[in-house]
Formats: sequence, structure tokens, C-alpha cells
Amino acid sequence: MDGETQTKYIFVTGGVVSSLGKGIASASIGRLLKARGLRVTILKFDPYINVDPGTLSPYQHGEVYVTDDGAETDLDLGHYERFIDESMSKKNNATTGSIYYTVIRRERRGDYLGKTVQVIPHITDEIKRRIRNVATDGEPREVVIVEVGGTVGDIESLPFLEAIRQFCLEQGHENCMNVHLTLVPYVHAAGELKTKPTQHSVMRLREIGIQPDMLLCRVETHLPEELREKIGLFCSVPKEFVVEARDVESIYEVPLIFEEKGVADKIVERLHLHGHEPDLKAWREFVYRIKNPSSYVRIAICGKYTELHDSYKSIIEAFVHAGVENDARVELKWVASEVLEKRPPEDYLSDVSGVLIPGGFGERGIEGKIRAIRYARENKMPFFGICLGLQCAVIEFARNVCKLEGAHSSEFKDDTEHPVIDLLPTQVDVENLGGTMRLGAYKCEIKPGTLAHKAYGTTQIEERHRHRYEFNNAYRKQLEECGLIVSGVNPELDLVEIVELRDHPWFLGVQFHPELKSRALRAHPLFRDFVRAALEYKHRVEPEENGDNGLE
Repeated sequence: MDGETQTKYIFVTGGVVSSLGKGIASASIGRLLKARGLRVTILKFDPYINVDPGTLSPYQHGEVYVTDDGAETDLDLGHYERFIDESMSKKNNATTGSIYYTVIRRERRGDYLGKTVQVIPHITDEIKRRIRNVATDGEPREVVIVEVGGTVGDIESLPFLEAIRQFCLEQGHENCMNVHLTLVPYVHAAGELKTKPTQHSVMRLREIGIQPDMLLCRVETHLPEELREKIGLFCSVPKEFVVEARDVESIYEVPLIFEEKGVADKIVERLHLHGHEPDLKAWREFVYRIKNPSSYVRIAICGKYTELHDSYKSIIEAFVHAGVENDARVELKWVASEVLEKRPPEDYLSDVSGVLIPGGFGERGIEGKIRAIRYARENKMPFFGICLGLQCAVIEFARNVCKLEGAHSSEFKDDTEHPVIDLLPTQVDVENLGGTMRLGAYKCEIKPGTLAHKAYGTTQIEERHRHRYEFNNAYRKQLEECGLIVSGVNPELDLVEIVELRDHPWFLGVQFHPELKSRALRAHPLFRDFVRAALEYKHRVEPEENGDNGLE
């Protein structure tokens, strides 16, 4: 970027209720601007006081998304990466806790020279510093999209909104744009859409000193012209900048809906950006293939948090991407691993064509996962284990094939006679839980001729990690002699990264989290090949009759 180019900033806020889709809206805008040749990045502000989501229960916050540089971040960063195909870093996510932590440490060092430390200017200055920093992280960006978590009116988000007000004043109106996502609910008893919630939401935003430039109105169906005019009039927003954001079948349709409504063109015009005509051909084809697959396959996800699907958000999306590359719809069957401790696995797994055991922490449901793995191994059903899934696969193999009675992980049974999974040496003296696991991207060398090598097409990869326990190398030779294949190893620490089975068509476990690198237009190779193996298994055990592909 030359010295004359001014970075432009788009601030995305939300009103009325949470979970309206600010993350998807931000990612979609980023996708459309990138399609116009602009260099884009996205920053997420989270108003909670946790320093990061690393110690939060998935029931509280969904999955923890891990970046290459080892940051534990909000799951919206996964949407950003999947949509704009850019890797995020620790600079792309900040919480209230991390901001206060930084300011308090400065105060303790005496950096403020005896001044009274206050929300204004010290907290707001730190927020503004984070916004500026993300614009120059790596390659300078032409557009920075900033999503503010929470809902306008929440006390937690006030410092962020005040910082944005100040930032826009400092940068100038021509360099900043405020996009407000709001709800226009349909009241069935009255039989009509209601604009008052949107009006009140914008009123709260204007009280803080921020005038929205564009309104994205979430509606179930169509937003009539007269209501757009009404909203624009009461909210001081030009009618053409009041945009219908209707519900869609797939989140990947949102950029196309926004393009249809001229969202990106309006942003380019408003911020005086210089981009070329957008190329969305590949994205349109991707969405078409999501909605029009020629076959389908059912895969079981056997985990601990199956009642809250956001706990496995990146896995769900990785299956969407892999399904497209296999021209198939992947139907996910959620199986709580605890139920498999009480009933036979075939009661839940006989109607699926593959089993995935995801990552997780804690002993609950472990024996159910081990029983599911044994079922997949003995029935030659495709199996994919991620992080804890690999560890459970190693335990199952050690117990039932190598006959190491009572083999376990020292995480769950510290006095086990055969700790085939053990604590990393670097974790032995760790006291604080937050940010202390093996986090971020690490190298892996892949053994030629293996399933992993066939999938990746190379012997050198990097994948993202989030764990404390590892395959115990003291048992490596013994397990290999029984038929376990160690197909991937970290070269620096000689840690086992990937395992397979010698006498199984597709059985693979990884210590890392491949789902974090799957992108909309570039499915992760392991998910792609797992889905392919599941389709082959389905065709083998359930031959299609009369060309029926199972789709209605």
C-alpha cells in the first residue's frame, strides 16, 4: 500500500437481540470487498471480562477458535477465515478482559506517571490502539472491519462504542462507516412486521454518539419498500442504505444476498474505495453445489457437547466444504458419547457411514467414545479422530488389540498401569489454565504411502493444536507392532501427530484440529477424504437401488 492510501474502517454493531449474525454479516462484507480486489481484515471485540475464551465452557461460548500464532479466540474468527480465506492472528480478537489487563499492567509499571487511570481516556485509547494495530499487522490493509460483540444498550459494550465514536471523529467521516445489524420481527398475532425495535436500537446508538450509515435488517422473508422508507425516515438513514437481510438456507448465501442488494457497492461509494468488478463465480458455484448435491451420506459425531452444536462449529462447516468437493450433502447425526456407555454402539451407529470423535476435555463420556471407536474399527467403518479423538483411538487399540489391560490416559486415570496417553512434559508444573496449552501451528512430517500422505499430497504440513496430553512414545513400538501406523510426527519434539491402522480402509486420528483450516472454497484434505471414504462405505454396504441417491 502506498503512503497516499488511507485505511478505511467499517464498524459493525448489533441491536435488539443477540445472535443476529454480526459475524456472518462482517465476514460476508469482507468476502465482497475482497472479491473487488481490496485487502481486507476483520477485528472482533468481545465485551466479556475473560482475557480470552480459553477457559470458558463450550456451553457458555461455543467452540474456541485457535489461530496459527496460538491465540484462543471467539468462534467468529472461524467465519472470517472461512469467508475471506485469510489467516487471523491474536491481533484480530480482543476482549474487555484483555484490554483492562493491558492497561492495569501498564499502571503497575508506572507508565501513567501518577495519573488517575480511567475508562476515558485510558481504556478507550487502548481500544483505538488495537484497531490501528490490526490495520498494519503483516501486509497493510485497505479495509478493516470491526465487529463489536453484544447488543447496543448493554453496559459491557459502552467502552467499545465510545472508543469507536472517538476513532471516527479522529479519522474523519470519509474514512469510517457504521453498519448496524438489527431485527424487524414479524408479529404473528398482528400479522405484520414491526419496525419499532429497530427504531429503539438506533436511538440507543445515536444517544452514544454514533449515527449508523447503513442498516442491515434481519427479517424472516421480505422487507417491503414502505417499511424501508419508514425505517430510513425514523433512523436518519437514506432508504437505499436500509438493506433487507432475510433468512437464508445456508450462511454461504449471505454474501450473494448482500451483493444482490448492493451492499458492497454502497460501501465502496460511501468510503471512496477503488475496487474492480467483483468475481463471485466460484462462490456462486459453491453455493449451488451446497443446495444441489447429487448424493448424501450420514456421519455420526460422537462427543460430549452434542446438544450445543456451536461447540463444534468449525467441524460442521468443514463437513459442508468437504461435502461440496464430493458432490454430496453430509447429514450429521449427533450422538452423546455418554449414551454409548449404557447401550450398544450399534443402536446408534448402524445407520451411519462414518464416525468422528471430536476434541474435548474431561472424563465424561470417554468410555462411550472408546466403544464407538471399537465399533468403527471392527466393522471397517471410516473413522476420524480429532485431538481427544486420536487419544481415545490409541486407548481403544492398546486395550483391545495390544491387550494392555486398563490402558488409559493419565488425564482421566493418573494411576493407570499403561498410560498410553500422558501429560506433555512442558505441562507438568503449569498452574494457570488460561493460554498455557500447546497452542497454534506446529510442523508435522508425513510418512509416504499413508492415508494422510494421499490426502495432503505432501510430506510437510503445519496444523493448529490445542491440548495438554500426547501419545506416550514409550508405547509407540509396541503399538506399531500390533498394526498401528504412526503416519505423522512433529520433527522438533518427536511427538506423534497422526495415527492410522494397517488393516482398515480409512481409520485416521490426528492430535491437531484440521477443521480450523478448512475454507469455503478449499475443503480440508482430511475432511474431504473422510467424506469420500464414508460415501464408498455407504455404497459398499448399502448398494443403491434403481439409481436412488437418497435425496428427496
